[in-house]
Amino acid sequence: MSKAQDLRAKKSEELEGRLGDLKKEQFNLRFQKASGQLTNTAQFGNVRHEIAQIKTILRSRRDGAQS
Repeated sequence: MSKAQDLRAKKSEELEGRLGDLKKEQFNLRFQKASGQLTNTAQFGNVRHEIAQIKTILRSRRDGAQS
């Protein structure tokens, strides 16, 4: 999992690409959880947390550009 400071250093395009990757990973984890194959349940929370961090950073950049 990335630290917020590392995420802020990346460009918006990189963050959007990482966000897409994380959403795919989240889908796969949900599928594994439903089928009983998920062994590391903490991974699901980590992915959700990183998605939220990236969305927050992207939103703040977008709102800052409009001001």
